[in-house]
Amino acid sequence: MRMRPTLSWTPAEDLPPGSTDPEPVAAALRTGGVLVLSGAGISTESGIPDYRGEGGSLGRHTPMTYQDFIADAQARRRYWARSHLGWRTFGRARPNSGHRAVAAFGRHGLLSGVITQNVDGLHQAGGSRDVVELHGSLERVVCLSCGALSPRRTLALRLAEANSGFAPVAAGINPDGDADLTDAQVGDFRVLPCTDCGGALKPDVVFFGEAVPPQRVAHCRELVHAATSLLVLGSSLTVMSGLRFVRLAAQLGRPVLIVNRDPTRGDTLAATRVALPLGAALTTVADRLGVPVDGRAEA
Repeated sequence: MRMRPTLSWTPAEDLPPGSTDPEPVAAALRTGGVLVLSGAGISTESGIPDYRGEGGSLGRHTPMTYQDFIADAQARRRYWARSHLGWRTFGRARPNSGHRAVAAFGRHGLLSGVITQNVDGLHQAGGSRDVVELHGSLERVVCLSCGALSPRRTLALRLAEANSGFAPVAAGINPDGDADLTDAQVGDFRVLPCTDCGGALKPDVVFFGEAVPPQRVAHCRELVHAATSLLVLGSSLTVMSGLRFVRLAAQLGRPVLIVNRDPTRGDTLAATRVALPLGAALTTVADRLGVPVDGRAEA
């Protein structure tokens, strides 16, 4: 079924204002059993822009849709050229204090799980375990014909060899690892097929307009049912893939707490929205709980 991706959302004027007091988040974590749902905003302090915040990539960039990728060989060429260049920058990103705080909360038994809408792997790099990657991961590549999975790093080496000298200067990098390049910069970039069957390759991520695998959604729903509360970190909740879990938590009577500087589509369902930078807010919470955050000096 063809889906129209939701790229924007206009906040209602009567949304409750954000708070600058992270104590409700600390109180929820003291109880334990908190399920984290994170979005692109948690990775901005690692140098990866978000989609919709201040300076968000949607202001200059329209993400590749699943339908365009499947139907158009030239669209796949543009995507892989831009993604190949972006991968180099993406691969240098390091977890920030927000990622490390989440990992610290997990180590101290305060979380029931972590669901991330991000594809950057920074939660795991920051020390979190058993992270559910709702939208997949750029670390893997899948063949659209035979379904074979392979490491992204292997494809990156193949693409580098096939496109020797390809090093245009990108105007920016996006949350999905896609670099901003013009068609002229893309040029005749060579796209490589699956080594098993010769089929078209796609990063193992959920594109805009593509459905999240149903078994993954079912697992996330189970996590919401098992949680005592839901803590949303750095997501505008514009797309339904994340908002549905906020709605489910509210239906189940689980408190929803949001840390996001800008209003979100889930604010009316939340007990509070803390309008503070994520790294500082979560570090403050960790201090109040007496939870050490590893590597804080690097933040």
